[in-house]
Amino acid sequence: MPSPTPALDAQYMARAVQLARQGLYSTHPNPRVGCVIVRDGQVVGEGWHVRAGEPHAEVHALRQAGDKARGACAYVTLEPCSHHGRTPPCAEALVQAGVARVVAAMQDPNPQVAGRGLARLAAAGIDVASGVLESEARALNPGFLKRMEHGLPYVRAKLAMSLDGRTAMASGESQWITGPAARAEVQRLRARSSVVLSSAQSVLADGARMTVRGAELGLAAELTALAESRPPLRVLIDGRLRLPLNAPFFQAGPALVVTAAEDDPRYAAAGHELLRLPGQDGRVELADVLPALAARGVNEVLLEAGPRLVGAFAQLGLIDEYRLFVAATFLGSSARPLLDWPLNTMAEAPRLKITGMRAVGDDWCVTAVPQRASDV
Repeated sequence: MPSPTPALDAQYMARAVQLARQGLYSTHPNPRVGCVIVRDGQVVGEGWHVRAGEPHAEVHALRQAGDKARGACAYVTLEPCSHHGRTPPCAEALVQAGVARVVAAMQDPNPQVAGRGLARLAAAGIDVASGVLESEARALNPGFLKRMEHGLPYVRAKLAMSLDGRTAMASGESQWITGPAARAEVQRLRARSSVVLSSAQSVLADGARMTVRGAELGLAAELTALAESRPPLRVLIDGRLRLPLNAPFFQAGPALVVTAAEDDPRYAAAGHELLRLPGQDGRVELADVLPALAARGVNEVLLEAGPRLVGAFAQLGLIDEYRLFVAATFLGSSARPLLDWPLNTMAEAPRLKITGMRAVGDDWCVTAVPQRASDV
């Protein structure tokens, strides 16, 4: 095997990251992983993890490589697993295939792995390296990593607003602030999420279904089919069980309702699930919602709600990322604000770090994250 160089390692790992992205809409609750196998300077096998319960990226790549995997180098975006789950351990598959070297972009924070996969490979005499394009690999799986490292899902808040920071007219009229390209982008955000989370007030006001509409995704046919085969769980926070069961939201399929109310058998009879959490005056304690979702294997949450619920999540520091869709229009001073979050002084005003800004059709999409003290 030719001597590896940092440039070649980065080149092949970049291809593995590209492959992993194909699992953006389908791997939940597993991470998105890609693998490339190289022998004598030639790619002999490629693979990516498609969905939970099916072969991992390494297995797909090894099958494609066949006998050419012996003596080759495998590039994988996440440390090969070392435990028996729904599939056999990938570290053992690489050992049995006779690869000579394995490069992982990062270690797997899953406590069942956590370095054991790389250790198994090294014990078998395989040359092991890690840390190649680690930041790119981490960006593939923000929810999986946060769930493994902190026991919480990654929360992405989607907001649409006018140039003057308003979300709806005083009457509640809001369709449509943004154009079709921005709405397609929101559909893709829904499709990549484990959960789409809203409030009874928002869903009731808009008659929303909160579903993924494949025809609006703007993806290749294969990825659209994968997205439609694994729709996100629709979760409603409804402390008093106000939303009637004949609402469009419930007619669109099974949902999870988080409530502080007593159990109501009508929900189960209609195909829905109630999750009762502590609350006061009919209001759910929001800090308890995210651990409960993480316990169900939820990686990424898309928060799509009105100013009150998003503002409440923001005040509690529960939002990891904001996606703000900005339309080139004004709604005026009597229109509704972006967040229901009373602030009295500049010292109270939270700072955000803008990590991305791009045109989406006639609108703009701004990506921002809460600024940490170390960023100031």
